[in-house]
Amino acid sequence: MISILKYGEVSNDEIFARGTAVTDVSAIVSDIIANVRSNGDKALFEYCKKFDKAELTSLEVSEEEIQEAFESVEPRFIEILEKAAANIRAFHEKQVRNSFIINDNDGIVIGQKVIPVEKAGLYVPGGTAAYPSTVLMDSIPAKIAGVKEICITTPPNAEGKVNPVILAAAKIAGVDRIFKVGGAQAIAALAYGTETVPRVDKIVGPGNAFVAEAKKQVYGLVSIDMIAGPSEILVVADGKSNAKYVAADLLSQAEHDKMASAVLVTDSMDFAKAVSDELEIQIPLLTREEIARVSIDNNGKIIVSDNLMRAIDIANEIAPEHLELCVDNPFDYLDKIKHAGSIFMGRYCPEALGDYFAGPNHTLPTTGTARFSSPLSVDDFVKKTQYTYYTKEALERVADDVAFFAEKEGLSAHARSATVRFED
Repeated sequence: MISILKYGEVSNDEIFARGTAVTDVSAIVSDIIANVRSNGDKALFEYCKKFDKAELTSLEVSEEEIQEAFESVEPRFIEILEKAAANIRAFHEKQVRNSFIINDNDGIVIGQKVIPVEKAGLYVPGGTAAYPSTVLMDSIPAKIAGVKEICITTPPNAEGKVNPVILAAAKIAGVDRIFKVGGAQAIAALAYGTETVPRVDKIVGPGNAFVAEAKKQVYGLVSIDMIAGPSEILVVADGKSNAKYVAADLLSQAEHDKMASAVLVTDSMDFAKAVSDELEIQIPLLTREEIARVSIDNNGKIIVSDNLMRAIDIANEIAPEHLELCVDNPFDYLDKIKHAGSIFMGRYCPEALGDYFAGPNHTLPTTGTARFSSPLSVDDFVKKTQYTYYTKEALERVADDVAFFAEKEGLSAHARSATVRFED
């Protein structure tokens, strides 16, 4: 059963404690990366046999497999995927940055070029559940950014097949290549390249502890989006909220995995108890009952605060991945939220809208990193290059200033590089 904590009556350490610690897998992941780096495809085939129980003859999904999968998916789901893709595309198109140029000073031109990364690798989980939503969320911003080659890695089943809904989503999103590789070995392949899997410039997408650790270890060789932890939801709700709705929203994240955390912060003890009771009613009805039960019992909590503003302060301190504001007039509180990956406003905006359909991205900062990082966006798939042009006359006007500045830092060669052009 979920814990109910009264703010001010228990320690802050208990209020703000995070969920179950992730097991240290760094040594295992390091060995996997070294093996893939040394042995390429051979290592990938071996890991696929070991972890996925699949005997593969090819690592790459063929066009025939993609088309067959697309045709096997029920038409209604194809239609929903296309609607979701349109919403995601419309939202992310607003994020596109433009290059700029400044040339309003005589003889001086400065500017910035926005350039897409050439190759992006998207990791799509395929373990306890398949996530076509992740395919759309990660690949559409890359496509909008102008990435030339978008590659997906995702684990196959024991028959060596990728879930058809993942392939259908990839086709709708315009993914270029798909590989039957999962786990830390997929991240290693994308970072170093193999005979089949190309080396990419950026790796994005959620995964288990092994995937997160692999991304951490290859960062620097390639760019990554973030080190994602277990899924999180925090609901701020007043006593007028519907306990059935809020319990359902908490369970929408608890069912992800046993380490997921679901937190309610409310100003009403009666409502807290009602949600606790409702969770006990709803958990046995879930198809992933066991996972949700462990998540709620081990990592879930209900925090009762004195008032709604205190509840928001607590939410800001936790800085959750998903934050629901289940209150009247939620826009009155929007500016008070300082730290959250994505905010869901009002009593009829379940977090699941963001997971699948509304348009804002669902790849979000976790474990408090919303204090300093952002959701996946078009910005993740571009880089910016600056340029500067000065005529001789423009440089002559400032050469002494540049030299004086350089001398203050003790860098005489810097100084002379500005003045040497005028010594004659």
